[in-house]
Amino acid sequence: MTAVRTLSGVVAGGVVVLLCVVIGAALIGARRDFPGPGGESLTWHVLAAVVVVGAQIVADRRRGAAAVTGSAVVFVTTGALLWTQWWG
Repeated sequence: MTAVRTLSGVVAGGVVVLLCVVIGAALIGARRDFPGPGGESLTWHVLAAVVVVGAQIVADRRRGAAAVTGSAVVFVTTGALLWTQWWG
């Protein structure tokens, strides 16, 4: 159980890093007048980061099925974000 929570914590941290990368790319693009990620991409990354951090907090503070469910939400949300915003 601890390994699953640890892995989902690393994944949640990765989503926060991706959010920072997208924000940075948007700022650099705006300053240098070239197209960067749009508002839709920024919105999806912010929403995904909020969901995975919240789910990871639940996973870390609970035990049993609630912890596994929190970790699963982290994995599913991250997969959806990567599929739709990075690979799509």
